[in-house]
Amino acid sequence: MTEKKKLKVKIFDKEFSLLVENEEIAEDLVAYVDKVMNETQEDLKDQPAETIAIIAALNIAYDLSMEKNKYREFSIQAIDKVKKMKLLLSESELSTPS
Repeated sequence: MTEKKKLKVKIFDKEFSLLVENEEIAEDLVAYVDKVMNETQEDLKDQPAETIAIIAALNIAYDLSMEKNKYREFSIQAIDKVKKMKLLLSESELSTPS
């Protein structure tokens, strides 16, 4: 089991202490969340931080959903190609004299 490390981060001008297994991944995620929150604030001026956080969370959930759909589509295409290759190989074996 990987030991967790304490990491101080800043998101949307507020400091948080996190327990993380991988500091590099955590820092990338923190940077992404901070970026989305700041972009959301630019679009929704004069909105409270809670509203910005909720809209940012929905934007992040949307991004995750899109990535899941891309992965699902890629997996389906990969499975189809593997099936076609197996079919071609089996047809090739049947037509090759022993």
